[in-house]
Amino acid sequence: LTKMCLLRMREAAFTMSATAAARGCTVIVAGSDASDHSAAYLRAGAHYVLLGEGEETLVELIDSLAGRSSTALGDIRGLAYCDDGRPYANPRRPPIADVDALPFPAWDLVDVERYRRVWRENHGRYSMNMVTTRGCPYHCNWCAKPIWGQRYAMRSPANVAAEMAWIKQHLRPDHIWFADDIFGLRPAWVAELGREVAQRDAAIPFMIQSRVDLMTEDAVAGLKQAGCVEVWMGAESGSQKILDAMDKGTQVSQIKLARQRLKHAGIKACFFIQFGYPGETFEDIMSTVQLVRETLPDNIGISVSYPLPGTKFHDLVKEQLGPKTNWVDSNDLAMMFQGSYQSPFYRKLHRVLHRDLE
Repeated sequence: LTKMCLLRMREAAFTMSATAAARGCTVIVAGSDASDHSAAYLRAGAHYVLLGEGEETLVELIDSLAGRSSTALGDIRGLAYCDDGRPYANPRRPPIADVDALPFPAWDLVDVERYRRVWRENHGRYSMNMVTTRGCPYHCNWCAKPIWGQRYAMRSPANVAAEMAWIKQHLRPDHIWFADDIFGLRPAWVAELGREVAQRDAAIPFMIQSRVDLMTEDAVAGLKQAGCVEVWMGAESGSQKILDAMDKGTQVSQIKLARQRLKHAGIKACFFIQFGYPGETFEDIMSTVQLVRETLPDNIGISVSYPLPGTKFHDLVKEQLGPKTNWVDSNDLAMMFQGSYQSPFYRKLHRVLHRDLE
């Protein structure tokens, strides 16, 4: 959620940084919001901020701090730090191209049984995270990309399936959430993943985020074979005019077809819906309402257009922004620019659409 620069998440990070620093800990911060606002995190108590992708920067920083290398802080790419009270931000390093070369997470350092207990007590199941890709190559003009920009790197299907098999054997989760921005950019990759997972008996029920135009017949079959039970897709709008204005690159007809294919495969199809984009009329809103009522997705997540720094959309509305430039949490639904309607309208719309699915 730091990608959305939510105030609650930022303040929690500030509090943890200050608390740890007060106890003599060395505080290192990474993430989208920290990459965009490294000076603020340094002022809040962090000693170092990793800008963009963090693995290689972290290794170099730890080696320097531990005395295993003589590399000066100013020579570590992708690092922000303070010197004599002044914040510095070094040039960023290029992202890792061969992500298969990275080792699997060091789960032996995590108290897995504690996570399992807390998850099951609160949710009735134990869910874990995995990631198969980094970045997103699409051009939706409201989406910020502070870590990877337009770059996109994919693990091989065999590498992903091997990790799933290890997790299934050793950690036994009930569910996996693949936290990719876009899972399965190529339908052939998804189909191969299904075969690799089946070969290893590695299937675990999982959820992904993807796009409606990626839900081809081959991709859906591969997802089913690999264990997918839920797909969240950025439908955004039932108005083609608004999808085109967003540079979404999808068609309303593809939203409906993706819903049909996933339903036929027994996979839950869930929509992200976005209201309030500039130029949206009441007729456009009703097109989206009708889309939801016609397709009846298994779940929806509703937002209003949120101007994130560094995006074309932010540049479009920045002169209209008032004193509030961040949501407090993901349910805020505050309009921060001059849209067709004000925040109470969209909050009511949120309740109405969710009621339609009950």
